[in-house]
Amino acid sequence: MTDPIHPPELASLRLTLVAATLEHVRTELEAPGRLASLLGAEVSRDWPTGEYDREAMEFFRERLEEGGEAAAGWYGWYAVRNADAEGPRALVGAGGYFGPPDGDGRVEIGYSVLPGWQRRGYASELVQALVAQAFGFARVRQVIAHTTAENTGSVGVLARCGFVHAGPGAQPGMIRFERTRTPAES
Repeated sequence: MTDPIHPPELASLRLTLVAATLEHVRTELEAPGRLASLLGAEVSRDWPTGEYDREAMEFFRERLEEGGEAAAGWYGWYAVRNADAEGPRALVGAGGYFGPPDGDGRVEIGYSVLPGWQRRGYASELVQALVAQAFGFARVRQVIAHTTAENTGSVGVLARCGFVHAGPGAQPGMIRFERTRTPAES
C-alpha cells in the first residue's frame, strides 16, 4: 500500500491525507519539530491532538516495524489542510485504521482534529476519505468506529458520514458505530 520514499496520499476537497510511514512516526516520537518538514506543512505547538497521543504513536510505530512497507496506510494518516487564501498548508488532525481488515472484512477507524480546526467540517472530510479508502479494497465490507455518547461532535461526524449506532462498544462507556458497504460502493 506504500512507497517508503513517497507515502500514499489521499485527496479530498480541502485536505491531503498522508499515510504515516515509520519515518514519520519515529520523527514524531524522537524529534517532533521535524514533522513539519516531512509533511511540508505547518504543525501547531498543540500537536498531537486528542486521542492521537504518544501511546497511539507508539502503537503505530510497532505495527509499522512489524509489518514493513505493506503496513503503511493501514494505520495512521495525517490530515493536512491544503493551502488557500486563508493560509498555508497546515496539519489539522490525524486519523486512521487500527490495522488491516479482520477475517470478517471489518476495519476500525479513529480520528482527531486539533481544537483550533474543529467545527469546520475537517473531521467529516477525514472520515469520508478513510471510509472511501477502506471500501476501495474488495475485502473490506464494514467500517466501525467507537466514541462516547458525551462526545456529541464525534457522534455527529459519524452520523453525517453514514454510520449508524450499533450498540455498546467493547470498552465500558463506549458506543459503537458501523457503516456497511453499499452496492454502490462495491
